[in-house]
Amino acid sequence: MSEDKKMARKTCNVCHRGCSLSEGEIGACKGRLFLDGEIKSRNYGVLTSLALDPIEKKPLRRFFPGSNILSLGSFGCNMFCGFCQNHDISRSDGRDLETREYTPREILSIAMRAREEDNNIGVAFTYNEPLIGFEFVRDTARLISEAKMKNVVVTNGCISLSVLSEIAPNIDAMNIDLKSFNDETYKKLGGDLDTVKLFIKNAAKSSHIELTTLIVPNLNDSKDEMENEAQWIASIDRDIPLHITRYFPRYKFVSPPTDIEILKTLAEIAKSHLKYVYIGNV
Repeated sequence: MSEDKKMARKTCNVCHRGCSLSEGEIGACKGRLFLDGEIKSRNYGVLTSLALDPIEKKPLRRFFPGSNILSLGSFGCNMFCGFCQNHDISRSDGRDLETREYTPREILSIAMRAREEDNNIGVAFTYNEPLIGFEFVRDTARLISEAKMKNVVVTNGCISLSVLSEIAPNIDAMNIDLKSFNDETYKKLGGDLDTVKLFIKNAAKSSHIELTTLIVPNLNDSKDEMENEAQWIASIDRDIPLHITRYFPRYKFVSPPTDIEILKTLAEIAKSHLKYVYIGNV
């Protein structure tokens, strides 16, 4: 390899981080790599999980309720939440995991077989952050759409609009995490609130969306923050469902589970602005 090639750097445009990578270097998300002069996905078709789930588990409450969806996940994430329930795959570079590679057509075949046998409506890209490997989402979703099935993305939304434009034509629904409505809290989690807000606004133009806020004690459980969050969501569309979910100790967070009464209080605040508010994980 020439010295010039070794010294060359390129900026990844998938998310807010804008990782500047040199030849052979992996991004902070652990899912992207600068190789042979371009930034590529490291996890294209590399799956850690493949399962048939109820659609409500995504969670989606107002999108084909009562149906099942083939759910798949890989490894890596561009945020670093200390309470992540899937940290074993989200913080992995894939080398310590049991994985299997699939092509988009193989996923299509599995989804179609499950449609006939198990009331499957399509494919959900979920478990880790699927959009750090958006190319596999894009290519698979196109085939699923051609087969007249549905595509769902479960994402932290801390993703660039250029990526959204790549996948949007074939995505029917998304559940997007709105982890907080505070800039500093997002920074602590390795994210960027403005990026997420922009993603939500634009995703709502092309897909059914539902939002999820996991309420973590002493992190994002204030009444004022929920008031501001619900008002902002309503400014886009008051029909956007909001899932207010209960935290449990995971990964690096050891605080007790969220008090259910706090969830109920925050839900009432949200309901003063939004038509559909659901409490989850109780």
